[in-house]
Amino acid sequence: MSIEVKVPSVGESVTTGVISVWHRKSGDTVKDGEALFTLETDKIATEVPAPASGRLNIQVEAGQDVKIGQVVASLEAADKSETGAPAASPATAASPLPAALSARPVTEPNAESRPLSPAARRIAAEQKAPIEEISGSGKHGQVTKPDIINFLETRSAPSSISPMLEEPATASPETAAQVTPRTTRKKLTPLRRKIATQLVEAQRNAAMLTTFNECDMSAIMSLRTRYQDTFQKRHGAKLGFMSFFIKSVVDALQAVPAMNARLEGDELVENHFYDIGVAVGTDRGLVVPVIRSADTKSFAQLELDVADYAKKAREGKLQLDHLTGGGFTITNGGIYGSLLSTPILNPPQSGILGMHKIQNRPVAIGDKIEVRPMMYLALSYDHRVVDGKEAVTFLVRVKECVEDPTRLLLQG
Repeated sequence: MSIEVKVPSVGESVTTGVISVWHRKSGDTVKDGEALFTLETDKIATEVPAPASGRLNIQVEAGQDVKIGQVVASLEAADKSETGAPAASPATAASPLPAALSARPVTEPNAESRPLSPAARRIAAEQKAPIEEISGSGKHGQVTKPDIINFLETRSAPSSISPMLEEPATASPETAAQVTPRTTRKKLTPLRRKIATQLVEAQRNAAMLTTFNECDMSAIMSLRTRYQDTFQKRHGAKLGFMSFFIKSVVDALQAVPAMNARLEGDELVENHFYDIGVAVGTDRGLVVPVIRSADTKSFAQLELDVADYAKKAREGKLQLDHLTGGGFTITNGGIYGSLLSTPILNPPQSGILGMHKIQNRPVAIGDKIEVRPMMYLALSYDHRVVDGKEAVTFLVRVKECVEDPTRLLLQG
């Protein structure tokens, strides 16, 4: 019996994508739920699991554009001649001791007896990792990809571990690139095409303007030094700068509601919620996961959300609902060393705050010159929605909250 493998729907607005990589080859026997390929769209990249067990027959090669619902492979269920027994029915397959498992030597590592994520299952097969020796940190004891990588790194010398743990076993679309001694030509990924289109759209359709200020980071840095250990032990996350800036932005949005609005045709839509996007750089491009209801969350919750989104972004596990619906965006070019820049709006939002590198600079404090850790701030805004007075007021409010974090507690 042949089972079709189709491109799944990953969101109402997504109609096409690219098979960036096949995790198994034609002729391989795969199991139900095992990762077959990675589908990359203009919004996310996600692993698509096998709908059933069987022998894989790939019909669309990696690097090809596909449509939602398109058949890209088939699975041939194992017959009696291949296994020595009739193909298992759904009821039989659900039994605790399938025939395929009971026939396996007990000395062989049995990955199927442990819950694994698709990415973890792939790496376990590639590296021949002894799953029974690895402690799972996922939900219900699931062995995750980081669990296997950490186990291999602690067990073996670095030279004995494959340096390509993060790379799939099969060829990626990049292998089909046209390479000459002087150039390499390859197709843009859907995400990169989307980024390019959206950036040009923002500059073409918005009356974008940027205003600048600088803030003294002494107070926040002092708080972090004083409470870092206690905070980390209690909440399991580091106290970073981003939670302070998210809180400061929320405070400023409440003080200047025009910055929390957007244009839709000839209508102005004012948001009464505070969903803040935080830009994250990945190998695939820039993504902006959204922290929902940031006004109701504590510093610890914000830090945990930011860390979780950053991890999911690096692993390509962000879902479509993680990236939609933000009202304002924060981007931090300072982590790459940027001293000053003009961030581009994230349509249809009307404002984006750019953080930059912290640098010791001489500043006037009263009648004295002191060296302080300073950061330049840049606020880009849509002048059709936000007037200059409102934009400057917003940025000054952010500056005041950052320089005196007690304002965030007292709402003063």
